[in-house]
Amino acid sequence: MQIGLVGEEGELAPILRDLLGALAAPLVLVTVEVMGEHGTVNHGVIVGQDAVIAHEGWPGDEESEYTPIAPHGLVWQLARTVNLQADDDAESEVFRIETTMGALDAALSVLEQGEGDEAATRDLIRTALTEAGTPKEPELSEFTELVMDLNAMWRITTAWDGKHDGERAAMVRALAVWDCGPRGYWVREKPEEPILEGQVGPKSELCLVRTRNGKIWERITDLLPDKEDLIGEGEAPVDA
Repeated sequence: MQIGLVGEEGELAPILRDLLGALAAPLVLVTVEVMGEHGTVNHGVIVGQDAVIAHEGWPGDEESEYTPIAPHGLVWQLARTVNLQADDDAESEVFRIETTMGALDAALSVLEQGEGDEAATRDLIRTALTEAGTPKEPELSEFTELVMDLNAMWRITTAWDGKHDGERAAMVRALAVWDCGPRGYWVREKPEEPILEGQVGPKSELCLVRTRNGKIWERITDLLPDKEDLIGEGEAPVDA
């Protein structure tokens, strides 16, 4: 009551009422997972009947910050959360890389062994990938540079109550991307999202496709359901 969230007669302030309403009956749940050098960060957005609420959580912090956002700002909020940047200067002669998750694990396992020596680290990654047997040139050189320049891997997942073949069903869409800094953005097409626990192993295919930031924005927009896809009364504030 002292901070104005509850009135004298016990009524909830609009900001708290909207938050609790969205939490109690979400129409769409959006989760954002960002894996970088400082660990894994989990954010998200809750789309309710009357409000859209963004939340951010940080490693080691048990609290989350909840912020109401305008429905038309939803895609912008998601792009901001994953730090989507202009990539006009990013160039690559290779636009598709096919390898295995085992090769990726081998490359990542030697990253710290170079002890800050860029040339040594590059050689270690190339050796690890060569020993793994994949990929071949020119993808080998490009993949080596991607691992060297990898800022973060991020994934956005949307879920809602919809219909499939006329039956009520949980609907899920997801997008997984590598942010490789000066080498641009690469969509991870395989393993295909959403990934179930135990579904991916060392022999699983890994496919990365170079994708410009404008197309990434479109792909984020496509993750959101249309109003007619939702089960629920009234119209949901999910306009992009």
